[in-house]
Amino acid sequence: MSNSSDAVTMIEPTTKRVTIRECQNKDNISDLPDCIILHILSFLNAKDAVRTCILSSRWKDLWKSLLSLTLHSSHFRTIKIFNKFVSRVLSLRDSSISLHALDFYKIGLMAPHLLKRIVNYALSHNVQRLGLSVVCDIAQIPPTIFSCHTLTYLKLSVYPTRGNREETLFPNSLNLPALTVLDLQNFAFCAGDNGYAEPFLALNRLKQLAISSCTVRDARILRVSSGTLFKLTLHNHSEDFFTIELRTPSLCTFTFTGTPFQFFSKGSFSSVKHVDIDANLFSRYIEPPVFLLSWLRQLSNIKSLIVSATTLQIIALYPDLSKLKLPSLGMLKSLKVKTKPLEYGFCMKLLDVKLEKVKSQKEATKLRKAFKEGLEPSSPIPDGIMDFFIQNSPLAEVEIIDCSWQKAQSTS
Repeated sequence: MSNSSDAVTMIEPTTKRVTIRECQNKDNISDLPDCIILHILSFLNAKDAVRTCILSSRWKDLWKSLLSLTLHSSHFRTIKIFNKFVSRVLSLRDSSISLHALDFYKIGLMAPHLLKRIVNYALSHNVQRLGLSVVCDIAQIPPTIFSCHTLTYLKLSVYPTRGNREETLFPNSLNLPALTVLDLQNFAFCAGDNGYAEPFLALNRLKQLAISSCTVRDARILRVSSGTLFKLTLHNHSEDFFTIELRTPSLCTFTFTGTPFQFFSKGSFSSVKHVDIDANLFSRYIEPPVFLLSWLRQLSNIKSLIVSATTLQIIALYPDLSKLKLPSLGMLKSLKVKTKPLEYGFCMKLLDVKLEKVKSQKEATKLRKAFKEGLEPSSPIPDGIMDFFIQNSPLAEVEIIDCSWQKAQSTS
């Protein structure tokens, strides 16, 4: 490929090209300074940004100076076209200019040489924000990514290759002195000589940490030690049990989605002020209410709590909940409940749980009929559950938020 217009030939023709030409005749965007145009282009994915080179000689080489690149295979009809496009973009981009942000997402198996080239290119151009979502073995990611001094934001979603049942192991220690945001998905943390996993200890500037579908090997204890961590987000979609020990005196916000199969050690939430929990159930029910209640008992200083309707349904499974006294939630100022129609799959899981507790076949038949006719659960918000939450803070403001429109929007 000899010039920048060749990059467009790698992309299948679409009506977007016509739209760009029409826009050229309608406004004076080409009269703007390069810095402003490049800022506008930074909101586009790389495929559309490169397309602008056909507008005029004024635009021919502008994309080469982009400070951020969004490379997603979903924007292309075939993986072959995507791989070729990525290689050409890296070759043609002005190598004298730093790359502030790279967001790379690829569906399907990742060629090791291409992944290595992408990572090395980003690191050699002083990348500050890096997002990688790929199918590969962790050994294929250059270890230098875990000792990059310019990274302030790192998001890693590494899925093992087909046929490889080994978990993707995360390094025991990191050397990322500028990192403030870390988002990890599908990793296994390993215990060190001290008997627990503590991979984030050296991140002295970490403010936000997100852990999704991760596990802990060996000692089954994950310790998060950080004097700067402000927000912790957990997503769990497995029945893998482990204990989380938080040594985070600055932690203010805790968010959880998924099925709660983790215990938090005593004192983990002492500094937390805002909590958002959206819990779910697995088909094979164990003891999610026990885990959730253990969390609630530690929320002694929180001021705002957001819970989903499914969370309330799970907690309501606890026997004699109305008689249970909470020692916490005394500082609560705001309680918000997000409601929407309970999904069929969740209702069936609730049915399985309740069937385990019935004492006769007659009760079981009656319960199945009630679920089938939509009489159970009778309401997204179980009776008496709100009183349970505000028993120590009766003056807390309670708000019910109808999120049905969000479900409709996501399925439209």
